[in-house]
Amino acid sequence: MPELNHVTEALITRLQELLGPQGWVAEPDQMERYTTEWRGLYTGETPLVVKPGSTSQLSEVLALCNEHRVGVVPQGGHTGLAGGAIPGLDGKAEILISLERMNRIRALDAENFTVTVEAGCILASLQDAARENRRMFPLSLASEGSCQIGGNISTNAGGTAVLRYGNTRDLVLGLEVVLADGRVLSNLNGIRKDNTGYDLKQLFIGAEGTLGIVSAATLKLFPEPHGTATALLALPSIEGVVELFAAARNHLGDEILAFETFPQIAMDMVEAHMPGHRSPLDGKSPWYVLLETAGQQAQEVVDAHMLAFLEAGIEQGNITDGVVARSEAQRIDIWKLRHGISEAQKHAGASIKHDISVPVSVMPEFISRAAASVTEQLPGVRPVPFGHVGDGNIHFNLSQPEAMDPEEFLAAWEEMNAIVHSLAVEMGGSFSAEHGIGYLKRDEMVRLSDVVDIELMRAVKLALDPVGIMNPGKLLD
Repeated sequence: MPELNHVTEALITRLQELLGPQGWVAEPDQMERYTTEWRGLYTGETPLVVKPGSTSQLSEVLALCNEHRVGVVPQGGHTGLAGGAIPGLDGKAEILISLERMNRIRALDAENFTVTVEAGCILASLQDAARENRRMFPLSLASEGSCQIGGNISTNAGGTAVLRYGNTRDLVLGLEVVLADGRVLSNLNGIRKDNTGYDLKQLFIGAEGTLGIVSAATLKLFPEPHGTATALLALPSIEGVVELFAAARNHLGDEILAFETFPQIAMDMVEAHMPGHRSPLDGKSPWYVLLETAGQQAQEVVDAHMLAFLEAGIEQGNITDGVVARSEAQRIDIWKLRHGISEAQKHAGASIKHDISVPVSVMPEFISRAAASVTEQLPGVRPVPFGHVGDGNIHFNLSQPEAMDPEEFLAAWEEMNAIVHSLAVEMGGSFSAEHGIGYLKRDEMVRLSDVVDIELMRAVKLALDPVGIMNPGKLLD
């Protein structure tokens, strides 16, 4: 693709006039929150943050930038972990486009079980709106209080309910997308069956803003469960976790809403660094499972199913301890332990992240081999594997050796990535399960992907963004 141009003062002035005083930020101290990743791994720069308030404004912004051949970086809730929404990482000036003002819920059709929202809508706000209409939007993430729907779609977010409801891709019925040249692809219908040609929306789900910017979406809603049961369980091994999951699938079937796992080191970090987060179980355990079920039956029936399953697990010796939430407050406290791991690890020192997936059946072998390999290469490193057992997604995060300098540890990032990612792919998995490629894994994308995959992705990119202004340097080099 041809080289992009520098951002001129003339373009900045035109964008400011187009959007009005509420639609842009140019002061360096105010732009810092847009240009620094929340964990501090990436810090970029931009001459201007623009905040369009409508699809028509977003269209005009992209048309102008395309005309001037200037790169743009779309940003949602700024919760990403792969540097995909940080501008200027390759040293080139790029306009940052924040979707935060485009946050309306346009329509909620309870009878059709659909909702249409703008890209800047906060995930928790959408969940609340669905709940007020006795419906449920099942996507659930630790960052749901700040992440935005557009970002969820653009990274094909997974979360804790993938086992039952699928990834974000499975929840999208229609999209409104502003293309690189400002044209608007509008397909916000709420129908489940539509075989009229290519399913174009799929191109933009998981594309990380490299093909166009999602401005609105029509999403699936589901019946609000009548009963929910949540348990925190202690298990002696990761092999036991996988065995318990298979037993849960057989016993509980589609009632399973979430099946999460984490080791004792993760529990220790949460209790040490997250005030008010305490395990309800006595003693310590090598591994834990957070199991949540939900159904349309009465609460007593859902509870009975859960208790029957747990009693069988205890009798077989697979479950060594456990507690079932007796109130919504207890349920929230249990989930805080799981959702607090990433934040707690941040406070426990520098960490190197891995977002991999492997077939559930080989998860114990992967964790064992990966832990042995990274420890051999870097003695004292502390593996903290946790995640979503049901879909094989493990966040195989590494915390620095306690006596090691953080910067020295982070210098081993690429080395650790190469070990963990290569093993995941070797075992039939993926080196990027749900956080996207962004800037962080761009080189790994080339190293580990099939050459035909890369060629086709480049062809799609060239067709939809021939000038190359859309999120330059992200996902594809």
